[in-house]
Amino acid sequence: MDSVVVWGGAWVRFLRRHRFVLLSLLGVCAALAALELLGGRTLLGPDGRFGWWEGDIWSSENSQRVADAYSFSHVIHGMLFYGLLWRVARRLPVRHRFLLALLVEAGWELLENSPLIIDRYRSATIAQGYVGDSVLNSVCDVGMMALGFWIARVSRLWLVMALIAAMELGCLWWVRDNLTLNVIMLVRPVPAIKAWQSEGR
Repeated sequence: MDSVVVWGGAWVRFLRRHRFVLLSLLGVCAALAALELLGGRTLLGPDGRFGWWEGDIWSSENSQRVADAYSFSHVIHGMLFYGLLWRVARRLPVRHRFLLALLVEAGWELLENSPLIIDRYRSATIAQGYVGDSVLNSVCDVGMMALGFWIARVSRLWLVMALIAAMELGCLWWVRDNLTLNVIMLVRPVPAIKAWQSEGR
């Protein structure tokens, strides 16, 4: 009984100490979900089924579940946002930098699921059947970014850089895609890269 009281007290202190961060995360995710639902996005994707993981990037269920291969890119977003905001807005409290990162990531999720970017993905990348993220996946992508931000906050620079390299190289080997190639193919598509990625299908 005493251990339950101790753990309960620890959780209360944790929630009080980090209430701004937790409320920011919940508030931004709720606003993102509401905006996407109002914009016609589906909560669980076209099939209406909940799922924790989808590892096949060629599947119609990709970008519809809680996590997928591209979740690693969102973790990297958080690490990069932490580093960038530390450089340009170091005087801001870290909780305010975290809120800025949340807003940027949520803004990207809204843009990514707009007809403009969906059509761009279909025409320029290997995601030819892409229909946009489910609301569940979008909200979880923001959560992945928050995880990456926290990892960068509590880790040494060498470890963060090693993790980024491991995720980028791992995804390159696993699904022939990663954050770097995703940006390249969205901004300035390279036919040779698209052909190489398609060979992995």
